[in-house]
Amino acid sequence: MYEIKYYQIDAFTDKIFSGNPAKVVQLNEWLEDGLLQNIARENSVDATAFFIDKGDNFELRWFTPDLELDLCGHATLATAHALTTILGYGKDRIIFNTKCGQLFVYVKNNLYEMDLPERNPIKAELPNFIKESLNKQPTEVLKSRDYILVYENEEDIRNIRIDKNKFDKGNIDPGGVAITAKGNDSDFVSRFFIPQATIFEDPVTGSAHASLIPYWRNVLNKKEMSAIQLSTRKGKLFCTSKEDRVLIAGKAKTFSEGTLWIE
Repeated sequence: MYEIKYYQIDAFTDKIFSGNPAKVVQLNEWLEDGLLQNIARENSVDATAFFIDKGDNFELRWFTPDLELDLCGHATLATAHALTTILGYGKDRIIFNTKCGQLFVYVKNNLYEMDLPERNPIKAELPNFIKESLNKQPTEVLKSRDYILVYENEEDIRNIRIDKNKFDKGNIDPGGVAITAKGNDSDFVSRFFIPQATIFEDPVTGSAHASLIPYWRNVLNKKEMSAIQLSTRKGKLFCTSKEDRVLIAGKAKTFSEGTLWIE
């Protein structure tokens, strides 16, 4: 039996019990994928980030309780927070090598700013399992990794109800469904749902904003925007569109740290 350190971080918030929780696990070498998946399942949070220190950069992977992700914004931000505030990493640029390419996080003005690849959504047809699960239909449907459903106003987003039994008849591996509209106190708002997932509604979804930002840039004709994800926990994101990249910034708070015991 050996021990592995972990840190639980609430991302995209400046106070605990809000934002999106992630476990950050420090490894010396990669474990078998099945063991990584079991650890993430046991952690029972939206995402577990596993990282290895390679000196000038870090290898990084993300797992939900159900599967490995190709990109996870909030767990990347959480890892940057753990490195900066707990593990003594002093540089203002953190380089992560991931399966979706090289990601950068910049530490500045009490924010962690992620530089992610843009995923510009295009018009799409809404699958029946999504359409039939909604209590109100969107005005526009687009898709990149995730389906992007556009509504008229923030109240629509707050009041959307999804029939989980109908929603779970389909699968969007590894994506989900973002519903979005113009915000009352921000440029835009959203919520995010994942069919057949252990955690049905994601509290704050950084990776979905890789598609939401280019969409709202074109609608609002703005390159810098603020966003709020209207989950129960809520989260705030500061967004910038930059050519074929997006910058997503937010704060984070440490909730706990401890030890995993692995046989």
